[in-house]
Amino acid sequence: MPDPLTTDRLPEPAPQSIPDGRRLRGDASRRTVLESATDLASVEGLDGLTIGRVAAASGRGKSSIATLFQSKEGLQLATIAAAREIFTAHILERARSEPRGVRRLSLLLRNALDYSRDRVFTGGCFFAATAADVDSKPGPVRDAVRSALVDWYGYIEAQCRYAIEAGELAADADPELLAFELVALNEEANSRSLLLQEVRPYELAARAMQARLRAAGARQALLTALDA
Repeated sequence: MPDPLTTDRLPEPAPQSIPDGRRLRGDASRRTVLESATDLASVEGLDGLTIGRVAAASGRGKSSIATLFQSKEGLQLATIAAAREIFTAHILERARSEPRGVRRLSLLLRNALDYSRDRVFTGGCFFAATAADVDSKPGPVRDAVRSALVDWYGYIEAQCRYAIEAGELAADADPELLAFELVALNEEANSRSLLLQEVRPYELAARAMQARLRAAGARQALLTALDA
């Protein structure tokens, strides 16, 4: 199935049978636990995401969490998957109303800034927080975080390429470099806002993103999503 981060078509929902009451309760319990786990990991990192710690945060018993996720690694991987769904819903899906290119790119960047600024997760961007936690620790958990971020970086770069092909950015613009710079501005705004506990970094980042895109040939009329 195509990943929604790397394609423009959202996957078709799979046919579902009518679940029984026990399955519904299990799904509800899993969602409740993962809500606590994603928020906790955004602050304390994935290493601190133990069954006992999540049990205390979610108000669920350790035995029920162990039954749902089997192990600490299982809990970590499920938490990353849940955070990825939230990231996709808040940032990517909300930008699909705009056509490929500069308009969608601008809205993606605005959504990413808002997702951090509005503290969808207490610790700001879940993936910025957890990447720093696992970047030097090989294994399935790091691979899952890396996969999500590589797809996000690739999606931003793809919009830059579309914009160049459509003549919305200069023909000699470097899409890889431009995507790197735009993502870096977003990540710096997230990091500085958390440290300073103020929203000013998001305003500065939006202005800097607009300036960088204008320098790459974008018309201001296509950048209104980034207006402060």
